[in-house]
This record gives sequence, C-alpha cells and structure tokens, in this order.
Amino acid sequence: MTRNFDEIHDMNPKSWLSAYRKSSVSYLIKMGVFYLGFGIFLQQITNLTLVYLIPNYQIPSVPISIVMGLASAPLEEVTFFGVPFYLTGNPLIILLGGIIWSSLHLLNIQSLYTSNLGYGTLLFTIPHIFFSLRAWQSGKGWFAIVFHFTWNAIVLFLKCSGNASTCIIIGTGWYMALDIVSIVVLVVLSVMMYRSQLYKIRRSQKS
Repeated sequence: MTRNFDEIHDMNPKSWLSAYRKSSVSYLIKMGVFYLGFGIFLQQITNLTLVYLIPNYQIPSVPISIVMGLASAPLEEVTFFGVPFYLTGNPLIILLGGIIWSSLHLLNIQSLYTSNLGYGTLLFTIPHIFFSLRAWQSGKGWFAIVFHFTWNAIVLFLKCSGNASTCIIIGTGWYMALDIVSIVVLVVLSVMMYRSQLYKIRRSQKS
C-alpha cells in the first residue's frame, strides 16, 4: 500500500517540482515511463488535431545523424538541467532551463512557418521537463541522462529500420560542424559539472 501511495503521490502534478519519494532504479523507470507515456499522448492528440484543422499540414521531420541523436541526450540533460541544478539547486531555475529546452523543440523544422512548427514535439517534451527536473533533484541526474539516451536510441533504431537510406552516422557540411561542436560542448560542460560537484563536496566536508 505504501508503495502505491508513493507512486500516486509522485504522479500528482502538485509534487512535480519536488524530488521523488523514492530513487531506486525500478521506481525511476516507472516514473520515466509515466512521463513518457503522457508526452506521447499529448503529442499524438496535438498532431491529430493539427492535421484535422490545418489543410495540408505535415508533421515536421528534421534530418538528424546518429551522432547528433545520441549526443543530444546527455548534452541537453547536462545543459538545461544539470548545470542549473549544480549552480543553484533551485527547482524554479531548473524549470526555466527545462522550459527553454522544450521551447527549442518547436523549431525542429526545415522551414520556418507558423503553420508548420513542431507543436506536437513541443507538447511531447513538456512532461519530460518534470521527469528530468525531479531526477536531478533526487540526486539521480545520471538516470535522466540514461533514460533520455535510451529513448533517443530507440527512436533512431526505428527510424533506421524503417528507412535505412535516411540514416547517417554523422552529418555533412554544416550538420557535420554542428555534430562536432555538440560533442565538444558536451565534454566541456560535463567537466565543468563534475568540478562543480567536487567543489560542493569539499565545501560540505570542510563545514
């Protein structure tokens, strides 16, 4: 009964800015699946509505390399959730980082038209904001990275299985530069976050 109460409590929107009541891997998987399912539901409802309301509306699809698809998960988690968490620890600041991250998905398009923005993708990412925010606050930022990475890997696998010709390891031209920059930024931010964590640990030990 206590276990079910914990899950019901954590699924209640009133608790979405606080740490999880439990932080075991199995519990976090349940929470991740909950938020993921909620995001998929919002995305599908939004896409179906837009297809019905807007004539000739096409769900945006942006070409993405395997390198970018896999690197984006840890890069986004560290940039928009990890850094705000280690710098401030304030859930509202972390939420702001998540909102910025989510809003950027609105631009997952090849041509900038109001009627063709990635509304479905935006709605899909909103529940994940709270999953990651709470995971980092629970001291399980690594799990948020792994969960995000796993989801991206599944999407890439399905994409490559469906049409292997559109599946590239690394982008070309401008996209190749973007892939390389993303990896470099990820390494730099990871080192900064690690050093920040060590600093906090040393400061707490001295006090």
